[in-house]
Amino acid sequence: MAQTTSAAQQGDNIAHALAGAGGGLLSMTLTYPLITLSTRAQVESKRAQSSTYDAVRRIVQREGITGLYSGLDSALFGISVTNFVYYYWYEWTRAFFERAAIRTSRASKKLTTLESMIAGAIAGSATVLITNPIWVINTRMTARQSESPSENESLPTPSIATEKPPSKPSTLATIRKLFREEGPMALFAGVLPALVLVINPILQYTIFEQLKDVLEKKRRVTPRDAFFLGAIGKLLATSITYPYITVKSRMHVASKEGPQDGMLESFRRVIREENWSGLYKGIAPKVTQSVITAAFLFAFKDVLYEMSVQARRKIPAASAAK
Repeated sequence: MAQTTSAAQQGDNIAHALAGAGGGLLSMTLTYPLITLSTRAQVESKRAQSSTYDAVRRIVQREGITGLYSGLDSALFGISVTNFVYYYWYEWTRAFFERAAIRTSRASKKLTTLESMIAGAIAGSATVLITNPIWVINTRMTARQSESPSENESLPTPSIATEKPPSKPSTLATIRKLFREEGPMALFAGVLPALVLVINPILQYTIFEQLKDVLEKKRRVTPRDAFFLGAIGKLLATSITYPYITVKSRMHVASKEGPQDGMLESFRRVIREENWSGLYKGIAPKVTQSVITAAFLFAFKDVLYEMSVQARRKIPAASAAK
C-alpha cells in the first residue's frame, strides 16, 4: 500500500513538473520579445535613453524581426528544464509537508506560509544550481554585447537600416566561444545573486498559494483565476527583487577583459556610475514580461495538469476494457 501511494505521488510530481515545463514553453514563446528588450536595457547600461518603441525599432532595423527572438532556442530549453526541476522539487517538498501534517493530525493539510516559503527555497536553490549555465548562454545571446553598436549611438539611419542584419551566433557557437575565452567556470557567473534571487519564486509562489487557498474556500480555482493570481504574485515578487535581477544580468555578460566584480561590488559600481536608477533600468518591460509570462504559465500549467490527470485516469480504464 505504501509503495502504491509512493508511486502515485511520484507520478503526480512528474505530472506537475511536465505541466510546468509545458506551460513555461508556451508562456516564454508568447512574451520573449519583452525579455529581449528588458535584458538589453539592463546590460547596455550606457546606451542613449530611449522609449520601448525606439528600442524595438533599433533592434528591428539593426537585426531584423528575428532580433527580438535572439536566443529563443536556449531560452525555451532553459525554461523547460527550469520549470521541470522547480515544480518537481516543489511538489516533492509539498507532499513531504502534507504527509507530516497527516502524521501530526493537523486540521488542514494545506501548506502554511512558512512551509510554502521553505518549499520555494528548496525548489529554487536546486533549480539555480542546475540551470544557471543555460541562462548564462541565453543572456549572452540575447544581449549580444560584442555586436552592439557603440555606446553613444542613436537610432540607425535609413542607409544603415537597409544593410543586411549581422548573422547571429548559434547556441553551440556561443558555448564554444565562452569556453575558449573564459573557461567553463564562466557558466556559473552570477550564481550568488541567482541564489539570492530564490526569494523571487519564494515570494511569488507563497503569495500565489495563499491567495489560492483563500479562493478555494469559496469555489473551485479555474485557469482564469490562476492567470490573475499568478500575475499578482509575480508583480510583487519582481518589483521587490529587481535590483538583484539587474546585477545578475550584468554579471552574466561581463567579459573576460572587463572587471570581474562580486555581487556587492557590482551593486556599488552601478550606483556609482548610474545612480540608484541604474538598478531599475529596464524595469518596465521586465515587470510587464514577468507578470504576463507568470500569468500565462500558471494558466497553462493548470490546463496541462488537468489534461495529464484525465489521461492517467483513462489508462487503467483502457487496460481494464482489454
